[in-house]
Amino acid sequence: MRRGCSSEVTRMRRVLTAAAALTLSISLAGPPAVAASHGTPASATSAQASHKLKRPATLVAQGPDDVCDYTNRRPGLSLGSSGSAVQQAQCYLNHAIGARLDEDGDFGRVTQSVTEDFQRCAGIVVDGRIGSQTWSFLSFWANAPDAPFC
Repeated sequence: MRRGCSSEVTRMRRVLTAAAALTLSISLAGPPAVAASHGTPASATSAQASHKLKRPATLVAQGPDDVCDYTNRRPGLSLGSSGSAVQQAQCYLNHAIGARLDEDGDFGRVTQSVTEDFQRCAGIVVDGRIGSQTWSFLSFWANAPDAPFC
């Protein structure tokens, strides 16, 4: 009896592993190729669609309706940082949690403190620095229709 149970578990693992591999291969393959109604081959349509979707890795803004438009760059920011990326972060903080920061491009103690408040509210690592995780949450929260939060 125990032996049959063991082989059943092994069979289920194989099925689940195969299903996971299939799901991964489908998700990596991209959208299905669909021919346009005016005679364009499916492969050409697929190539055109994937070309339109490609963007440089540095562009992570929400799109043309982004509430802040100082820059598309998302470098790591911390106390002492300055420039348009800091202005972008300050703008996001203002929209995401109603911070009322001056969008002056200076990452000082006030911006650091508000960043920590945001991180606490978002439930992410609280370090007062703006790295990839904080950028991701900031851009999403700032552009959410229900903002500000907290």
